[in-house]
Order: sequence, then C-alpha cells, then structure tokens
Amino acid sequence: MNFTGAHILSISQFQRSDVEYLFTVANQMEPYALRKRVTRVLEGAILGNMFFEPSTRTRVSFGSAFNLLGGEVRETAGFESSALVKGESLQDTARVLSGFSDVICMRHPQAGSVADFASASRVPVMNGGDGANEHPTQALLDLYTIARELKGKGRGIDGLRIAMIGDLRHGRTVHSLSKLLCLYSNIQVILISPRELALPEDIVEQMRAAGLAVTVSEELNSSIANVDIVYSTRIQEERFTTKEEADLYRGKFRLNQAIYTQYCEPNTVIMHPLPRDSRSDANELDSDLDSNPNLAIFRQTDNGLLIRMALFALVLDVVGKVDQYSHDVRWYNSRQN
Repeated sequence: MNFTGAHILSISQFQRSDVEYLFTVANQMEPYALRKRVTRVLEGAILGNMFFEPSTRTRVSFGSAFNLLGGEVRETAGFESSALVKGESLQDTARVLSGFSDVICMRHPQAGSVADFASASRVPVMNGGDGANEHPTQALLDLYTIARELKGKGRGIDGLRIAMIGDLRHGRTVHSLSKLLCLYSNIQVILISPRELALPEDIVEQMRAAGLAVTVSEELNSSIANVDIVYSTRIQEERFTTKEEADLYRGKFRLNQAIYTQYCEPNTVIMHPLPRDSRSDANELDSDLDSNPNLAIFRQTDNGLLIRMALFALVLDVVGKVDQYSHDVRWYNSRQN
C-alpha cells in the first residue's frame, strides 16, 4: 500500500506488511503522545473533522493526534450545523471542504457514505465510522493493543484466541477487526451474541475462507474459558428502529470480576471499543473490573492516539521529518511522574 495521499476507508486496503509498518510508525509516535517531545511537523496543515454521529473518543482522538503533530483542527459536529441539512450532497460538501483542509476525517450514519464523500474530495479522507459498515482506524488500534498486550506475555498475534461479545450484527468495530484478523494465521474466534445480533454471514465466511477457526455461540461463560482476549461491545441502540427493540438484548452478556475469575484464564485481556454502557440495565463491563490489571480498555484509547498520529504522518508523508521538527516539552508533564 502506498500511504502517501491515500484515503483510509476500509480494512480491505491493508496487507499484513502495511499493518506491521503502521505499527512501527505508531511506536515512533510514543514520545510525542506522552508529551516527552513536541513536534511541529504538520504546522500550517488543517484537519477537517466532520462527525455526523455522536462521538467522543474518535473525534477527540483524531483532533488530538493532528494537534500533537503540529496541525490545526476545524470541526463540524452534527447535520444541523452543516449545509447537508439544506440538501447539499456529500459530493458537493467534499468539493468545498477539501478546499479548506489538507486531510478530512468523517463519520456518517450511512454505510458507504464516507467512500462516497472521498470520491469527490481533493484531499485524503479517513473513515471515522460509516453506519454499521466499518471503523478501520478502531480495528487498527484494537489490533495494535492486542499486539502490545500479547508481547508483554511473550506472544504474537499469530495463534490468537479471541472471543467477540455483544451486538456483532451492528458493531462496525467488530466488522473491521474480523476482517483485519484474516491477515494472520492460526486464529481462533468465538462469536458470542444473540442469534438476532450475529455477525453478518459474509464476514463469517470471509474469516473461514482465510483459514480462521470460527465458532458461533449464544452462551457467554463457557465460551470465554480458553481465550487470550475478551472483546466486548455494547448494544448499538442507534441502529435499532426503537429503543424498546434494543432493550430486548441489553444486558444479556455482562462480564464482572466474579465471572472473569471463575471462567477466564488468569491473563485474559479485556477489551472494549468504548463507550461501555454502564447503566444498570446494561452494565456490559462491571466497574468492579476497573482494578483488574488485564482490563485494557483505557490502554486502547491511548493506543488510538498513536495509530492516528501514525496514519496522519504516513498519509501526509512526514514520517521521516517528525523528529527534525521537534523540541523539548516546556511545561510540567504529569505523565512522567
């Protein structure tokens, strides 16, 4: 893959060598993400952050990643604050905003919308999530997290055993991660969900065609007994016709410390793309897991900064210049204490 000037729209763009190169660049971003150094390599560049669905982590992570490389961010949040509410097409919006930006990150509720937007953009576009379709940068940061967690245990991604839990039908993070795992060997995947919320069959078949051992289950406890990673997801309420329909499945697969202790291996890593639904009727990952050292959900979010910094550096072709335009941090840095 030639990253320079490329749109980042789908996991299908990536080969294993691309992912490994991206992870190498992400490692190089760590001093800047931890504020040990400051770089101005993207000084003068502008990121157009266009989010037409609610977002905290992805939107702020993309913006912070760009800021940490020295660039500036302009944000559009919600249809009501854009010309789309007046009937402007995505293509016209792309033609206009790509004149104001050097790279654009977009989230939109309709599957395929970001690719549609990118087809008319004059600058690179990154997919921050298009409906229930894909979320490629989340999958990349998830796999980067898996790699780092397993490395600490003397393991690599090949041979991974992972359980994916929850709303697998609508969960775009799971869709993208499932496709990404197809690049690796000897992978075992257990898909745990209500039958109605099962992972789309075309993705299951893609995984099996790539040689992954895929098991489908509706039972949580026994299915998480022999895995390296438990990857939980929330019920995607916004993808249902009504809240009442979503409520039928809410809270079906809850993980707490007692269940973890009884059924999981001692070093099983707990992941979640966030936000986790902590309301009493859902409580996907109980707060009693917060002191568990294998809970990696906040390490995931930190790793998202590294991956998105790396993508910006690659797409805007400044990887070899990041250190050149850097200097020491001038303020008190609580991360070093």
